[in-house]
Parts: sequence; C-alpha cells; structure tokens
Amino acid sequence: MGKIKSIEYFRVLPRWLFVKITDEHDNYGWGEATLEGHSQAVEGCLDAMIQRFDNCNIEHLWQTAHRHSFYRGGPVLMSALAGIDIALWDLLSRRLNLPLHVLLGGAVRHKVKVYSWIGGDRPRDVEAAAKERYGQGFRAVKMNATEDVDWLDSPNALETSVERCRIVKSVGLDVGLDFHGRLHKPMAKQLAKALEPHKPLFIEEPLLSEHHEGIKQLSGLTTIPIALGERLYSRWDVKRFLHDTSIDILQPDISHCGGISEIRRIASMAEAYDVALAPHCPLGPIALAACIQVAMCTPNFTIQEMGLTIHYNTEHEGGAYDIKNYIKDAGVWDVREGYVEGLKGPGLGVEVDEEEVRRVAKTANAWPPKGFVGPDGSIREW
Repeated sequence: MGKIKSIEYFRVLPRWLFVKITDEHDNYGWGEATLEGHSQAVEGCLDAMIQRFDNCNIEHLWQTAHRHSFYRGGPVLMSALAGIDIALWDLLSRRLNLPLHVLLGGAVRHKVKVYSWIGGDRPRDVEAAAKERYGQGFRAVKMNATEDVDWLDSPNALETSVERCRIVKSVGLDVGLDFHGRLHKPMAKQLAKALEPHKPLFIEEPLLSEHHEGIKQLSGLTTIPIALGERLYSRWDVKRFLHDTSIDILQPDISHCGGISEIRRIASMAEAYDVALAPHCPLGPIALAACIQVAMCTPNFTIQEMGLTIHYNTEHEGGAYDIKNYIKDAGVWDVREGYVEGLKGPGLGVEVDEEEVRRVAKTANAWPPKGFVGPDGSIREW
C-alpha cells in the first residue's frame, strides 16, 4: 500500500471537516471527519494521529488507532478515525481505478433510495416544504417530530406533531419523525401512540441512546419501526440494541463511527438480526459519497439520508454552501422518483474541487453546538 506522505484537514462551511491523504507516489484520497459542533476537538485528534501514522494499510491503521489509544471509542476519536479511513479507501480505489463498492464486494443495486429534510429545528411550513421536496424528486422526507419539550409536558404539546405528519403524508411522501432524543419517556410513549394511526416511515431516537432499557420498553408499545444510531460510534456500542431486539433500523453515521471499515462491520452485524441499515448523513458531499458506496454493496441497506438544503446549510451565508459545493459534478445528487443513481467513478465516485475547499477553509469558523432552554431557564434536550 505504500507510505503516507501527508494528511491534511480542512474546516469548511457550513459545518464540515474534510481530510486529504496523499501517499509517497502522489496518489490521494478524500475523507470526511465532520462532528457537528465539535470540529476543534476532532482537529486536535487528527493532529495527534498525523504524527503517528505513516502507512496506507487501512485495517492495520484502523486497529492501531482504536486499540493503541487505550481510551477507546467515543465521537471525537471515531470521527477523526473515520476521516482517515474514508480517505484511505478513496485513495486505494482511485489508485486501482475502480469504484469503491467494487473493492467491497460489488454492487447489489444500481441506484440508492434517499430522503431529505424539511421543517427545521422548530418544524414549520411543512406543507410547502413537502411539496417542494416532491417536486425535487424525493418520495420520502424526515422532520423533527417536536420543538423542545419538557420532561413531562402537556399532552397538547404533541398535537401539532401528529398534524404535521398527517399533512406531509397527504402530499404523497413517506415521512420519518426524528424525536432527536428531545423527548423523555413520559412524552415519547404518548407521541408514539398518537402517531401510530398515521403510519410514519419510522421514529428516530425516540429516546436518547443511553436509555437502552427505555427504548426496549418503547419497542414493545408501538408497531412503528424504531430507528437510531447516529450517537453510537462502534460495533460495541451497537451490539446491545441488536441483542435485545429493540430497534428495526440502524443509523450509524459514517463520519462518526470510524468510517467505511466500521460501518461495513456494523451492517453485517445488523443483517444477522434482521435489522436494516439507513445511515445518518446530514453532512457533506464526501460523507454522502462514502455512504452511497456502502449502500451499493450492502444487502440490508434500505434508505439514505441526504442533506440537500437542510436547514443547517441554509442558515449560513444564505445557503451558499451545500452538498453540491466542493465537488465538480453536482449532478450526481440529482434525485429521480426517490433515488439517486449509484456512483460509478473511481474511488468515492466524486471529484473534489480542491481549489474551493482550500479557499473556504482559509476563513471558515467552527459551527457552534446548539441547544434549547425552557421558559424556566432549565436546559432541555436539543
């Protein structure tokens, strides 16, 4: 595989962190190590990794980064490792002039089902947004199920959630409802029951992932598919949910869970428990391209999140930076009847516009973490 000549990282708008690896023969690959709201921490981790790694042997490097760190896992380390892992897979498959999915066993599908976002952090104007997404070619969307909700709130606080689901379904779209870990068990149980007659595609993070016993309890109270995984960072984090059969859809984030190498292992574990894979990815074009490559060769893949004009992107500089930036052919993200075509070019299948990356990275600030505060001044889940 050869030696690594350089590892560089680039913080770019609206909130992404790209990684470029170049080998001794000037072959290169791109990865994405985005960890929303914590870019500086990942950058510090990458600084340490850059000093330690000098060869392109992907699995050996992955194992070294994970096992020699002593304090393993977690979002920061695994996001930094993801950026390097994705870049090395891109480099290898580019050097061989093959699409990455070919190296991973070959395609099991030629196009990939996708969904996008509507509604924002405090969901509103969902009917107009749903119609716009339908016109863009989407046949499924996701939206936040609620605004911020107190630990125990009035049941009336959930009525608008049900109405928004009904409205979006009437447009002809399937809809996933992202509880986003905002609800605690007293409210999550009520909302799941109220939504059930309206048949959402799934409910996501109905409780925070650390409440595995609560998620197990909730799974026995609803027929709606339960999805989670963006805040699980390795196969060891995932295995508890598979073992207790509490989830139906697993949503690891390729930029948070150690990259292509680990998400493939997670997918295989999930398949053995009849759990579908629907990777989390409201991130940049490099992470999305990596997800598409994994989707093309993963039998239990079901649907891919796509951050096209997601609210996090449009709130920066009038939406000047989105997933169609930083790559030379934005047409790869065109959606037709709910699908994007599989990526067929070498490596990740996208050509990064390095000039734009370097220009934006000169002045890009880090994206700050967000949060909600209740009327009494108490901190609420975001």
